[in-house]
Amino acid sequence: MSQPEPIQQNATSSPPEGTTPTGGITPSAASEQANPDGTFNYPLAPEHVEKVKDRVIEALQNVYDPEIPVNIFELGLIYDVQVQPSGDVQIKMTLTSPACPAAQEIPVDVRVKVGRIPEVKQVDVQIVWDPPWGPNFMSEVAKVTLGMM
Repeated sequence: MSQPEPIQQNATSSPPEGTTPTGGITPSAASEQANPDGTFNYPLAPEHVEKVKDRVIEALQNVYDPEIPVNIFELGLIYDVQVQPSGDVQIKMTLTSPACPAAQEIPVDVRVKVGRIPEVKQVDVQIVWDPPWGPNFMSEVAKVTLGMM
């Protein structure tokens, strides 16, 4: 069985369409699929599920380990993101170590930031330890920021 690899993003890419550089959802992007009262019809269309996934990744890029000046996405802590047409989101992630001082704080921050996306109904964050995280999971951006390149 192959080991999951962290999700990687092109270091030169711009924020997903419909988001702001700081991870907020632009009102027009959120309202594209919204009903007049701001609710959404579920199941979401497949193309809308992909847009929501992009917004989830953008939100993850705004979650930081308080001891490291790099977001958890660029650190390679995110192993998998699944967005269901029902609006439920499942995130498999790890931490830099089982003894991480922010082990309670980071998953809560993930739930809160992803939960702010209008189309998201529920966020399930699962912490996994296999494969164990290592510096090889970090993006080039993270390595440069931390002086490892």
